[in-house]
Amino acid sequence: QVQLVESGGGLVQAGGSLRLSCAASRRTDSSYAMGWFRQAPGKEREFVATIGWNGYHATYADFVKGRFTISTDNAKNTVYLQMNSLKPEDTAVYYCATRPGPFGSRWLRDYDSWGQGTQVTVSS
Repeated sequence: QVQLVESGGGLVQAGGSLRLSCAASRRTDSSYAMGWFRQAPGKEREFVATIGWNGYHATYADFVKGRFTISTDNAKNTVYLQMNSLKPEDTAVYYCATRPGPFGSRWLRDYDSWGQGTQVTVSS
């Protein structure tokens, strides 16, 4: 089981920025992908972004394109989510997850390990 620990959440004003980090213990798979999801109060968990561990194949939800950037640092076993131009509707608990294989996925069921989540609150 891969251990994932998110950090970097907090309170920010609309238009501001945050960078989330997710530190992962090393997988035994030869290749794997990482994803970010979020869950707002009263809503289902939804896909935000995903990336292959080699740093390729980044994919984003339409509502974050041009504002969020996912990236990896293999030396640190860490995946990042840079969030710019934040909006109040971005308020949620953000989770990172990992799955085997070189490509990410938009589907929660495709991921086999999850972090505990980090709260992001955007004030208007």
